[in-house]
Amino acid sequence: MPFGNYWQREEVMPLNQLEELQLKRLRWVVRHAYDNVPFYRRRMRELGVHPDDIRRREDIARLPFTTKEDLRANYPFGLMAVDRSELVRIHMSSGTSGKPKVVAYTERDLENWINMVARCLYMVGVRRGDVFQNMVSYTLFTGGLGFHYAGERIGAMVVPSGTGNTEKQLQYMLDFGTTVIHATPSYALRIKEVAEERGIDPKSLPLRIGCFGAEPWSDNTRKRLEDAFDIKAFDSYGLSEMNGPGVAFECEEQNGLHIWHDHYFVEVVDPETGEPLAEGERGELVLTPLTKEAMPLIRYRTGDVTYIMDYEKCSCGRTHPKIHRILGRVDDMIVVRGINVYPSQIEHVLMNIPEVGDHFQVLITRNGSLDEITVRVEMRDEIFTGELEDFRRIQGKVSKALQTELNIRVNVELVEKGTLERFEGKAKRVIDLREEL
Repeated sequence: MPFGNYWQREEVMPLNQLEELQLKRLRWVVRHAYDNVPFYRRRMRELGVHPDDIRRREDIARLPFTTKEDLRANYPFGLMAVDRSELVRIHMSSGTSGKPKVVAYTERDLENWINMVARCLYMVGVRRGDVFQNMVSYTLFTGGLGFHYAGERIGAMVVPSGTGNTEKQLQYMLDFGTTVIHATPSYALRIKEVAEERGIDPKSLPLRIGCFGAEPWSDNTRKRLEDAFDIKAFDSYGLSEMNGPGVAFECEEQNGLHIWHDHYFVEVVDPETGEPLAEGERGELVLTPLTKEAMPLIRYRTGDVTYIMDYEKCSCGRTHPKIHRILGRVDDMIVVRGINVYPSQIEHVLMNIPEVGDHFQVLITRNGSLDEITVRVEMRDEIFTGELEDFRRIQGKVSKALQTELNIRVNVELVEKGTLERFEGKAKRVIDLREEL
């Protein structure tokens, strides 16, 4: 339960005590996985490592990685460490190919998860009396129920609106007096668009807090959201394999995401070699959940790119270290003419140019032996005059800004507002046509 400005006392535990707790829980989860999951017992024996060998925090590097392919290969219950009778819920991630990744929960797993998400919501100012509209899927996706129960635990009134039907979403916000929303940032921009089409000023809504995640987004998009709705917009990070949302969250500083070290052991590794990287070095985030009973995962490679930020005591008072907001995904990185490009870099540039709208698309094609990037971006109606000279000026401005950021020439195609597809969940920004040629 909350005390002072915090949801739980663990949020302000001194760092040395947090690290002692991490080691204690790390040793427990390694033993739990070894004793109860044949997959991990076999993997550890292959590497010549035993749970008794984990004596220091640094010894985690001796343990095997777990990948999303391992989860799919053991579908549905091959990685469970408890009897099926102890499972009280399952979720699945949305896989684009092959079998989905199944995750399962005991009662205690659910209790820990709800409390972690409640920590996050309380940290950004959600309180009893707030009206919390949850605009994400309520099916097997973890975002819906994860935030739903956390909002209720704090005492907010939860509106389980789910995804889709933007007109109704907006009507609920007006009718119920919604003060907090949870959505993807791209869908929040769609709500802004529909409100304006209906002649409603988004600033007139009673909103004060927006929680956004499930896709990488930039500080420039944050500014657009905050300016549009007159709110504070906070970044949320989680993934189904780690329970769901609630792994890390921004506090009111909005400078990095506190990642809950009493529940997760955090590493950043080189995506190619798997070697650990130092604080401040960008790489792939690797997480070991420390309190999961049903499905312990050892050194799970998330595929998300970030870095551990320099440790400084946060002005919010919380002692849990921070990761930088997610920069992209290892498998979303586009390699064009030897240059590594993340869609989040393109978004960061576009959202800083006032003449362009909130929606864009990236096309990757091959012209002979050369790869080409074409960025299609919508114009803002109130900016574009229809004059060819204005069109060329804005096109040149966008092209130059992208080239400066990416160090590669980019084709820019300006299109009318409403041309590009809108998304209710995660936005699909990149279309790679090279394999089709």
